[in-house]
Amino acid sequence: MKTIVPILAVGATLVLFACAKKPQPVEVEPPPPEEEYYEPPPPPPPRQEPQEDPLEAERRRLEALMNKIMSDDVYFEYDKATLTSQAKDILTEVGDILKRETRFTVLTEGHTDERGTESYNMGLGMRRADAVVKFLTNYGVASSRLTKVSYGEEQPKASGQTEDAYSQNRRAAFRVRINN
Repeated sequence: MKTIVPILAVGATLVLFACAKKPQPVEVEPPPPEEEYYEPPPPPPPRQEPQEDPLEAERRRLEALMNKIMSDDVYFEYDKATLTSQAKDILTEVGDILKRETRFTVLTEGHTDERGTESYNMGLGMRRADAVVKFLTNYGVASSRLTKVSYGEEQPKASGQTEDAYSQNRRAAFRVRINN
């Protein structure tokens, strides 16, 4: 009987193993074959333009407006101080700028050609400057921002004794200043 017990134990063990379900193999899908995909490089970061100093930008803007005003001389007919339609168009542009840019003050310079006496030309230059200042004031520019001076024939724009030179000298010119 001693031999039967171990045989029974071995037999029972075999029966248990035989009855136990064999684990089913799990089918694992193999990974897909590695393919080489082209990946473009990332785009470069957006180009940053250097930031302009706002004060410098404002300075350049004001300077451009000042230059615009100073480049627009107003011309007059011989021995006249009345504004032509072309002069009024120029003064309308100047007035628009001055109404927007209230920090600007303007000196209007009256000029004449060399014909006439010095005292007559000084008076004519002043009447021309007066006509310009009156137009700008009526247009809405504060008179406190406008001054005037007459140079008569003393500062000609063009030299010579031709009608072309004379016509360039019969003018009102502008000097602009910024008040802070």
